[in-house]
Amino acid sequence: MAIEQQDMMALLSELECRTNFTIKKATEYMLPKLKEPFYLFVDAKQVQLVIRPAYEVFKADFAALDGVSVKDKYCHYSEMTRFPKRVHKSVNGIHYGLAFSFDNADSVKAFINKMVSINQG
Repeated sequence: MAIEQQDMMALLSELECRTNFTIKKATEYMLPKLKEPFYLFVDAKQVQLVIRPAYEVFKADFAALDGVSVKDKYCHYSEMTRFPKRVHKSVNGIHYGLAFSFDNADSVKAFINKMVSINQG
């Protein structure tokens, strides 16, 4: 069973992730005590966390976490302004990142902890 948006927001707050802003379908967060952005993205009632595409080298590590599902395709959204752009379905580039969904709270905690360890390593 996937995590609902309100539960995810409460969990990220509990994990000391700081929120910067919310625009339409995306809320920008920062990892605890770090200046590494990620987004809570809600599309068609599905809640996803989106990280920078530079983390693609760690995709298998994230996928190995219990309850974490990696999306096959990049997530594109114009309001993910801290991420790079690429051309997708138009002439102009659009911000994009790697999207993940989660089965439960423990999988979210493991994911955030992995992100923190990668950024502190």
